[in-house]
This record gives sequence, C-alpha cells and structure tokens, in this order.
Amino acid sequence: MRVSTLDGVPALAAKLIDAGLIGGGAFSFGGPDLVIFNSGGPVTHLAQHSILCGPSNKRIIVKQPENKKVVSSNKPMNGEIEIIYDKTPFIAEVEEWRHGCWYHLDIISATSITELLEKLNQLTPNEMFNDGSKKHIPTGPFWAGALSYDMIQWTQPISLQSIPKSGKIITILWLIEDFIIYSKNDEDYTVFGSNKEWKKRVEMILSRGNISCELPPIKINNSKEISDISDLDHIKKINEIKSSITDGIFYQVNFGRFWTGELVEEPFTIFQRLTLENPAPFSLFLEAPDLGLAIASCSPETLLRCNQGKLYTAPIKGTVNRGKNKSEDLAMIASMIADIKERSEHRMLVDLMRNDLSAVCKVGSVNISRFDVESYANVHHLVSHIEGELIDGKSSYDALNSIFPGGSITGCPRTMVCGVIDEIENKNRSFWTGSAGWFQPSSGDCSWNILIRTLEATRVGKIWHGSVGAGGGITIRSEPGNEVKETIWKSQAIRKACAWLPQDFDNSNSGNLEKTSLEIENRFLYPNPNSINIITSIDDLTPQLSNQVLLIDNLDSFTLNIAHAVAGLGFKVNVINGRDNQANKLAESDEIIDLLQKLAPSHIILGPGPGRPNDSKITMKIANLALHELIKIPILGVCLGHQALGLNSGYDLIKDPFGAVHGTPVMCQNDGSGLFKISNKSNSYVRYNSLLITGDVKEEMAPNIFDENGAIMGLRHKSLPIHSVQFHPESIGSSNGIKIFMAFLQLQSDA
Repeated sequence: MRVSTLDGVPALAAKLIDAGLIGGGAFSFGGPDLVIFNSGGPVTHLAQHSILCGPSNKRIIVKQPENKKVVSSNKPMNGEIEIIYDKTPFIAEVEEWRHGCWYHLDIISATSITELLEKLNQLTPNEMFNDGSKKHIPTGPFWAGALSYDMIQWTQPISLQSIPKSGKIITILWLIEDFIIYSKNDEDYTVFGSNKEWKKRVEMILSRGNISCELPPIKINNSKEISDISDLDHIKKINEIKSSITDGIFYQVNFGRFWTGELVEEPFTIFQRLTLENPAPFSLFLEAPDLGLAIASCSPETLLRCNQGKLYTAPIKGTVNRGKNKSEDLAMIASMIADIKERSEHRMLVDLMRNDLSAVCKVGSVNISRFDVESYANVHHLVSHIEGELIDGKSSYDALNSIFPGGSITGCPRTMVCGVIDEIENKNRSFWTGSAGWFQPSSGDCSWNILIRTLEATRVGKIWHGSVGAGGGITIRSEPGNEVKETIWKSQAIRKACAWLPQDFDNSNSGNLEKTSLEIENRFLYPNPNSINIITSIDDLTPQLSNQVLLIDNLDSFTLNIAHAVAGLGFKVNVINGRDNQANKLAESDEIIDLLQKLAPSHIILGPGPGRPNDSKITMKIANLALHELIKIPILGVCLGHQALGLNSGYDLIKDPFGAVHGTPVMCQNDGSGLFKISNKSNSYVRYNSLLITGDVKEEMAPNIFDENGAIMGLRHKSLPIHSVQFHPESIGSSNGIKIFMAFLQLQSDA
C-alpha cells in the first residue's frame, strides 16, 4: 500500500506535536488548540508564506444567541424580503488558558464584525516582532481563526429562518503571540514571539533539518456518506432558481449542497492528506479539542487582504475541469474564456466586489489589477484581482464587514440572494463559505480567505463526524445537469480524503498549479474625485450649495460603483436607501418634495435593483413627480430606475422574450440624441435585467437606444432633463459607459 511523504509546514506541525510544542502536549506553553495556515503549491503572488501558530493563551468564542427566531411569511424566491438594520447584539466569550484548562474571563457584546474586532484591540499586546519587510505576514501579536457564514446575521440587513441552534459556535478566534513563518521563496523558517523557551526549542528542531514525515495509507471507511439532497432534487432546485431569475428577482445565486458522514481518521490527518492531494494557496487547519470542533480547508480564494491601508480581494467565478494532458488543459482554458456564461458570471462578481470595496475605499482607488486563469489540482478558475485604498476613518474591520460573505459564494444582488439561499437551502451553512484568516490590531493588516473546499468536523464522544459543502453559481444560462456534475467534482477531493469515496473515484483530471494572464476589460481613472456619503437616516441629510447628486439605492450590489463614477467626475454623492421603511413613508406622502427642496440636489439618479419598480415606492414616486414637472431636477434612471420612468410614462413591463441577460455586454445602437450626443452610435454595454419596457412609443418620453433585438435600452424626455438606460454604464464590461454619466451631469436643473 502507498505511503506518502509529507514535508513543509504540515510535516513541521506533526514534529512539533510529537515534541509537545503544539497540541495536547504543549499545555505548559498554552492551550492544545491548533491553528495552521498552509500555502500550498508553487510560489505565486498569492502563495508566498505559511504560518504555523504556537499555543494560544487566549481565545474568543461566539455562539448562536438564544434569541427567539422570528417566523416570516416572506418568500425571497418571489422577491419578498424585509430589510432590518437594527441588529440584536451577539456575545463573544473571552477565555484564558490557565492551569491546564480554558477558563471564562470576560464577555464582549457586539452588533457587527467591525465592533467585535475593534474590541479585541484592547486584549492584544502592542509588541513588534519583525520589521514588516515581508508583506502579508504579521509583525506582532495577532488574532486568527474562522467566521462562519452564519455571521451574515450581523452583516446583511435581513433576518434568517434557517439559523443555527442556540449555543452553536459561529466564530472562534485565538490570540497568537508565538508563531513560525515559512517563506516559500527562501524555503526557510523564522520563529517569532515572546516566549523565549518555546522559540528556543522550536529553533532546535528546525536546526536538525529533515522536516518531513510519513503518512500511512488511508483507512477504509465502512460508513456511508449522506447527501442532504439527491441529484434530481438538485436539478429541481436549479430550475426553481432559474425561474426566479426569469422573473427579475435576482441575477445569480450560489446554491450549495452537503455531504455528511463518519470519519475514520483524525481531522489533522485528513488535512495532511489534502495538502498533498489538493494543494491550494489558502489551506488551513483549526482545531479546538475541548469543543470537539475542527476545520480542514484547501481553499484557493482570497476574500480580503489589507497591507498598510491597501485592500485586496481576488474573487473566483468561472470554472472548468482539468484536461487529461497539457493540450487538453489549454483547450479547456480556451473554452472557459470563450464561454458566455462563465465570463458573464465572472463579470457580475467583479462588479459586485468593486461595489463592496467602494463602501470603504477612496474614490478612484478601486480598480482591477490583474485578470487570470488560475489552475488548481482538479479545476481551472477565472480570477480577478481588485485593489483599493482605505478612506480616512475606515479600517480593515469595516472592509471585512462590508465584503462578508464573499460574492462568489452568495450571488447578486447579495442581500436579496442571501435571503434566497436561506429559503432554498433550508439549513444553516455553518463554516462552509464563511472565512478564515488573521488580523493584527496594531497595524490593521489582515488576510482572510473564503472557506470553500472545506471539511467541518465535530466530535461526539470519541467519534468524529464530517460535513462537506459544495455548490456553484446559478445563472439564467446554467445547465442543471452540468451544475450538478460541477458540484460533485468540486467536492470530490475532500470526500476522498474523508474516505467516503473510493480512492479510484475520479470525476475530474488533475494537474499542476499554474497561472495564465488575461486582458483586463476596463480600468476606471477619475480626474477630479469628490466624496460619497452613505446616509442611514434622512435626518442626517444637509443641503449642499452645488454639485450634489442624490442616488437612490434600490438594494442593488452595483450602486456604489455608480456613486464612485459620479464622485470621480467631481460631484458629491449622497446615497439613500430606497427600500427601507423610512423611504416607504416618504413615498406615501408629499414629504419627498419638501425634502428635495431642502436638499436642493443638482441631479438625481434612480438606481438599479432586483425585482420590479413597484418594489421601490420612492423610486416610482420620484419618477412620477418628475414626469409631472413637480420635481424640476435632472433625473437619470438606471435599470430598475429606467423601468420606473417607463412605467410612469405609459409603457408596459414584460419579461424579455429573448431571455434574461446578466453580466453580458450587448451591442446597442443609439440615435445620437439625449445623453448619446457625445457617444458613438454603436457601443457595447453590460445588461443585468430580465424585464423590459415595451409598447407604443410615447411622444413625451421616447426611446433613443436599442439592443440587437430591437428592445428599448434607453429613454429621453422631449423637453425635460429626464433620461434613462436599461443597461449598467458603470459595469467593468461597458465601453464608454462613463461618458453617459458625464453627459447627464452636464445637464442643468430647471428649478
């Protein structure tokens, strides 16, 4: 039987466990918990360092509160969600390792991830261990651990029905004061920390060389794995999702399924096998023996990095299997690059993540730095790399709160699809699709992954049980059978490591980790950046003398991309929520007129969003008032805002007879009027819509741009400064889209 040789950090961890320097034998230095971040595969810009954490003496645990679940009759699959911004606090229990046990020390109350991490600053020693010459590694004491997906209860403004059981662990973080960095470039280890005896003994082991160990043949597992749904039910769910997409409820949703079963090996051994069989840049192992919890992950995806105020995310969307050889690999990569579905899905995610970073970044700083095909053991992925610079007053904690959970494992628009996932999966995800990583309070630096390709293990008595989740993004172009196959081969490496699948089971080919660079679609350079103000209360709005744009946010995941484009052109932007109770009350009265007279915005943008225009009462109200000349301010409707202006002008709203279009550039022809006087007659713009306005042409509000099928893509008013576009000018894939905003902002108010 085959015996595998293990080296690097996973092998060193085994040696340190045997030497009583980490794990159960290290009780004199700290707790027995294990925290390991392993960067697998060859050296890349993503995979440069691994971190092996020493014994921790302090940890925090967040458990699901005992709050009574609020039963809702809303059906997110039908577009029904309730927006809730006021969150009930959760409690983090602070524990300290003393006398060979974890003891309760204190509690921390918080209503957001930001607040939790800020409060951990007070528990962190302010020391410096290295000079920071190596990027993306801690320079002093830091916190490390994992956030479950279920923390969306405090990052998304909705309530969930499928919440974890009361008392279930949903976050665990350890204070790390001693650690080892392995540099893949230099192939050397450096020990940092304050415990001199621990450092001395670790360095002694390192000085001996030969950091390797043998893994025994995998054990036979006679128990059977259980899938939470069948392949047929999986197909049925996908068709239900596609039906909702056709109805305009959302653009894309990531649907997951789970396999569970008994484990015949320790989770740490399974992690070691994964590092050999499925190496990935953001692999990790976490274990709290007393809690019966372990997480083994071979994740390829970066959620968030921060280094000296520079933010970085690398969303993955677009997947194809490996070929049997190099020639087939190249053919598979070419097919993925050319595939409309894969490119559209990826473009949608890039637009979403640009939006999320824009909530905390300086105007003009958010851009795409690279676009690659990244090849892993069993799959090729499309990966974009997005960077931004923190705005004054914002931290990496705010960035994590804004970006969590990652768009690649939820969908778009994110708030809406988080509700959809809750409804259609009908169970809590726990740590799968959550995030694991580290953050350093003294510097603000951090590194967080997305927990895909992940085993969550729980121990009952002496027996470990495992759960493995996998899924994929469902779009209007998804073929259900192929999506099921993709989900299965995404999960197979971990299921084989758990011995749930026979070792000869192989639904995919394998190959080496590689990277292929691709051309970036668009870069956004703004000559005169102004500022953005996201308004949580209308009472906080104050009048501006000039160049102030009021932007209605209709729960879309691209709104802040519009805000950054407009602010980048020199205008101050106030963003208000168009779908909360406050907005609805304004729409139901004439107070909106008084508010606009008080604010005196120079321009108003009715933003995009999921569902139908009537879902945003304030958007419909402003559209109606403007068309009746009760608001004499230049108006631009984008997507849903365009549809609102069309409905109020007497057009009909129908499902696109040629099918929904999401994330796909569409060639459009304009007549050179309205906002297109300075544009080419033919341009490619990205659409995110399932519904269209149609009907006999209205003289006052006439179409001035059409797609290839003759569908109305924009309107202009005959005499008033009112314009609209169905597509998204702010998208990464829209050519000359910014010129539309420039033309609109040049319009003068008639007020």
